[in-house]
Amino acid sequence: MSVVVEQARPTAVGKSAFSMKRFLKNALGTIALVMIVPLLVVFRLASVMMGRDRALEGASQTLACLPGLSGSFLRNAFLRCVLKQCHPSAEIGFGTLFSQSGAIIEENVYVGPRCHLGLVHIERDVLIAAGVHIPSGGSTHTFTDPTIPIKDQGGSRSLITIGAGAWIGSAAIVMADVGQGTIVGAGSVVTNPLPDNVIAVGIPARVIRNRFG
Repeated sequence: MSVVVEQARPTAVGKSAFSMKRFLKNALGTIALVMIVPLLVVFRLASVMMGRDRALEGASQTLACLPGLSGSFLRNAFLRCVLKQCHPSAEIGFGTLFSQSGAIIEENVYVGPRCHLGLVHIERDVLIAAGVHIPSGGSTHTFTDPTIPIKDQGGSRSLITIGAGAWIGSAAIVMADVGQGTIVGAGSVVTNPLPDNVIAVGIPARVIRNRFG
């Protein structure tokens, strides 16, 4: 009987600790929502004057500079209100900037510091390391007319999907979809879609092997 009690006790303590952690996280998230109300008001006004995406760029620059745990909670609270979708469990690192309000960030996503994210759908449990750039596809700038400056030729945006459970290495540039569970090596440039559960490296990124043999 004593053995059963000793085995059950850690489980009960673990559940209690988990519940307390979840409670504290929810409480901090609520406090963060209250604190970002003034910034939300400014964002709404800026959206009317210059458009939602331009307003998001400015607001994300302001929040990107906030360090530590408090900065992480404030960024999440703001993005939950202005992006198409941002799950409360997502963690957005210091210095990370957003440019498209249509971005989607699902649950348990980690985005490291100093990333630049455009029109992207980051599915659940994705890891994005520091300094990753995910622009809105590979055609954001047209450059076919030599008589017109590139900045004036326009372009088109497309939604880039990072599949559930993928891992994007530091300083990678992703301009095409990445499959579920796929690993993209540090410094790689993804120009074509990658399938599920592979490891891809290089410029341009090429599949070197399957994750599971």
